[in-house]
Amino acid sequence: MTQGTIVLVVDDSPATLGMLNDTLEAAGFTVLVAQSAATAMQLVERVTPDIVLMDAVMPGMDGFEACRRMKQIKNLAAVPIIFMTGLTESADVIRGLEAGGVDYVTKPVSPGEVVARIGVHLANARLTRSAQTALDAAGRFLLACDRSGIVLWSTPQAAAMLDEEAGRPVLSDDMRAWVARCAGTASPEATMRLQALPTLNAQVGTPLRLLEISFIGRIGPDELLLRLMAADPSSEELLLKTRLGLTTREAEVLVWLGRGKSNRDIAEILVLSPRTVNKHLELIYAKLGVENRAAAAAIAVRTAGRQ
Repeated sequence: MTQGTIVLVVDDSPATLGMLNDTLEAAGFTVLVAQSAATAMQLVERVTPDIVLMDAVMPGMDGFEACRRMKQIKNLAAVPIIFMTGLTESADVIRGLEAGGVDYVTKPVSPGEVVARIGVHLANARLTRSAQTALDAAGRFLLACDRSGIVLWSTPQAAAMLDEEAGRPVLSDDMRAWVARCAGTASPEATMRLQALPTLNAQVGTPLRLLEISFIGRIGPDELLLRLMAADPSSEELLLKTRLGLTTREAEVLVWLGRGKSNRDIAEILVLSPRTVNKHLELIYAKLGVENRAAAAAIAVRTAGRQ
């Protein structure tokens, strides 16, 4: 369905603007046109388009920079941006995708191809919005970030646990560094806990919070799905981690060791191989200065206060 769908076309060529305006209006779209990136930025302050066709090379601000700026605006973060360009070098294509574009068409533009690509990306965007709406309604503390830790979208519940910058949720420097590590490895660390400062909207005197950020999976080549939770500062795992200087995974292994579980049981509980559990135990013994599981278990029980 195209009726009521707004397409913003940004190009410094009047001929291209006119051709695309006629083509898209004939297809049933509502068309906004801008002959410069600066004009486009002014337009999106008043109207949120459903999709943007962006010329890559324009005088002044180019399409790549305009795309980056649009993606920093909350209402435009999920709006698909398709580049129109005569640039065909792979480096230029990558530059457009890194700026936040979802696709590109080469000039001279084929009207039929543009309409077809718009249809595909509008359908994908609507599916994404529907999924996010469902997550919002379910009260999930979920968010998605790019490889550098920039928040692409988040449920309201997750956003409320984060600070804001220019009206958008942002991760702390520690969280962004952790996300970058996750993006750069095939086996990312499952969870990180850290102290977080109160958000800007919090009341004066609000204490430091303990947040847990977990890696759920990759949902795109440059999109990581994460979960936020308020960590329980009294949990055994956190106590062992902070008091004994262990990693999150080592603390998890030690918790179950202290509860009398065998290596095979621990492997099944934590979805690890028995060999991996053995390697974690070797590191735990070294950090605790003990030689066997009985001594390590005793330290776990004593540290967690379960005597």
